[in-house]
Amino acid sequence: MTSRPDYLADIKFRRFTFDMMLAWERPTTENEQNTVDDNKTVGLEAFARVAPACTVIADVITVYNLFDVLTSSSGNKLHFPMYDKYLRSLEKVIKVAAIANTSSPESNLQLPDGEIIIEIDGTIPTQPIFEHIGTSAWAVRVMLTSNAMYIKSMKAGTNDKAVKFELAADMKQVIKPDLTGPMGARLYDKAVMYKSTSITEPVYIEFAELRGSSRRDYWLDINLEILNAHKFIRMYNLNKIQQSETLARAALGILRYHAVKDAFQNFPSNYKTLLSFNLAENLPGGYMILETLSSRLSLLDDSTPQPANRQLRHPLYHLTLCRHGIVSKNDVGMDIEEMHQAGDVCVGEINPLEMAVKQSKEDIGRAEAAQATVNQVKVEGLGTNVAIMKDLLFPLILSFNFLQYLASWEDPSFSTAFLVLATYVVIRGFTKYLLPSVLISVAIMMGCNRYANHGKPMEAFNVTAPPSSSAMEQLLALQEAISALEGLIQTGNIFLLKVRALILAALPEATDRTAIALVIGAVVLAIMPVKYLVLLAFYEAYTREIRSNGLGLRRLREWWNSIPAAPVHIIKPDDKKNK
Repeated sequence: MTSRPDYLADIKFRRFTFDMMLAWERPTTENEQNTVDDNKTVGLEAFARVAPACTVIADVITVYNLFDVLTSSSGNKLHFPMYDKYLRSLEKVIKVAAIANTSSPESNLQLPDGEIIIEIDGTIPTQPIFEHIGTSAWAVRVMLTSNAMYIKSMKAGTNDKAVKFELAADMKQVIKPDLTGPMGARLYDKAVMYKSTSITEPVYIEFAELRGSSRRDYWLDINLEILNAHKFIRMYNLNKIQQSETLARAALGILRYHAVKDAFQNFPSNYKTLLSFNLAENLPGGYMILETLSSRLSLLDDSTPQPANRQLRHPLYHLTLCRHGIVSKNDVGMDIEEMHQAGDVCVGEINPLEMAVKQSKEDIGRAEAAQATVNQVKVEGLGTNVAIMKDLLFPLILSFNFLQYLASWEDPSFSTAFLVLATYVVIRGFTKYLLPSVLISVAIMMGCNRYANHGKPMEAFNVTAPPSSSAMEQLLALQEAISALEGLIQTGNIFLLKVRALILAALPEATDRTAIALVIGAVVLAIMPVKYLVLLAFYEAYTREIRSNGLGLRRLREWWNSIPAAPVHIIKPDDKKNK
């Protein structure tokens, strides 16, 4: 029945596959004569078992999300009219893709062998697409392939070649939603921003529409799907046949997404997306899906012997594209007419990909609950956030204050005892056990809390809010903070400029002293053991209050103040251009 490329248009095929789902759901003898009618419905498990057997209809990774979309208005029960509507829409989308790949709309665009045209937009004048360059915007046509996104200018009288924006190579690509508007204004949330190391400035593509941003969301999703598919290829170092199977899987997912969009005006995303690699990217634990998919693709490697019951003999998704005329038969390298087309079905056992998806979806609830707690504790106001941080870091602040108290020698007995203890620890080489001891102590404390709480809900952390301030007071505080930050940056720049002056010998006498000090320091570091260096540094910082009257620091400060800063000349952008 699937030997013909147009089998999706055959009502007998659509009814037959739906009958198979009914039979799976009700396999008793009294229901053997049941046939399709508008009243009979199919549940999730029957759809998930039968639909992926035909690769073009569903992917085992996203079959549960597809069922949710098809049954969103019928209480999680699939009626034949909805199933039939989906397949008819899918048949139209596939036919358009086949025509696009057999006769490219760009006469001056030569695609590499094996590159598949997946989507084209911007050809209808009433649904324009604009590329924003500075304060101007130009109508363009956008084409997505299995390797890149192409943008062709629609300006009258121009015959420029389409510009290629790479999705296959690792160029640190960033694709995200963005705002655009007339004259460079950021007003409308209808654009996709593309940025990579191969271009100097980001590219902004606006998908204009009167209401909503569904076109933009669709193009954002499908671009990310191709990008994530190539990340997967690089991550697992797939060979040529495995790469083509991966990209064919992504392409078929996009075609299904397009069919659902046209038939039901539904745009599932995040955890409900119909795109396999986007789903693996978004799901908590989605790496398990990618690892399982990689192991399934390894069965296509003829060089590695596989058990007969686990052998994935042919690239099913690539063959599906070939059967529907999207990929040339010459690209497959085998006689597809001699092969029976079947999906990635494991007879007598659950598909490993399905198990990985179920395991990942079990983590969604925990991830969403954790994110909800994060959203709850986000508070507005700089003062409130500073107060929360101070209270959370109170144990560390208390420890630091205690060390400062010891170093002040206000209580000589305590300070002396700590000095002797620290010296003993350093001399005996026990410093390497300090960090492990801290980690073990924290682990023991966590274990004690684990058994003491017995699953009780965590108590709220009480923080005393700072006094409320008016908007003017907040602005003044912000201005003071910015001024303080500017002062710190200026101090840092002065330090760096004085170091530059020393290195360039702006003050020869100071440079000589610094060079001699550096040589002595290098000799000491080379000869003296590290533990003694640590001990000397500790003694210098710890006993500074009792062994000095401050004259040494004053001399060092006056010497540092006598060093001139290296000159700086600020060049304005206009001056630089004139030069």
